[in-house]
Amino acid sequence: MPVNRQLVFAVHRTLPWGAVAAAGGTGLLLAALTRTGESAEQLSLYLLRAAILAFAVGLTFLLDDPARHTTAAVPTPRPVRIALRVALAVPAAAAWWTVALLLVPPRARPPVGDITLEAGAAFVLAVTGAAAAVRFSEVARPGLPVAGGLLTTAVLAMLFWPRRWALFVPVQDERWAAAHDRWAVVLAGAVILGLVSAAEPVRRRARF
Repeated sequence: MPVNRQLVFAVHRTLPWGAVAAAGGTGLLLAALTRTGESAEQLSLYLLRAAILAFAVGLTFLLDDPARHTTAAVPTPRPVRIALRVALAVPAAAAWWTVALLLVPPRARPPVGDITLEAGAAFVLAVTGAAAAVRFSEVARPGLPVAGGLLTTAVLAMLFWPRRWALFVPVQDERWAAAHDRWAVVLAGAVILGLVSAAEPVRRRARF
């Protein structure tokens, strides 16, 4: 189905740019802390991961739509509207990530390809969580509960994730390459789940 210019403008106006910008600003501040001294440089990987999480929290608000139940009858299918929201946010996310990487001193910067894989997986998981909330519930603003779930999941994963399947490892760790193979699996799974969740929401069963 072709997407006309009016629809693009309408969706652009309804995007929660304020929440995304606030989260992005917080993330860039965390990335900039890597330039505050030698000890901060040693923590650059952790600060950059915190920055990724901050921006991912902002992306959980991407599908917030207070008018969700009044736009359900519009001719443009919901998967198209969700895809359009994501497409409009991708350039902003790419620009944010570029700036975040440049804020980290080159000598303290983690391998760019691998840390970008982590960022991509986190960002897709954030949007997928919001899409799943829309798909399987009647909530119009999934951002806040999904953001809480994302933060909780990240903390639990760092504290209790099995070491043999570790995801958050230091650069010098011998498990670094294997961990990023797992990150690739996480990213692929998130993409698949996101595509499934982008379908029209499940209707509530009629009550008798």
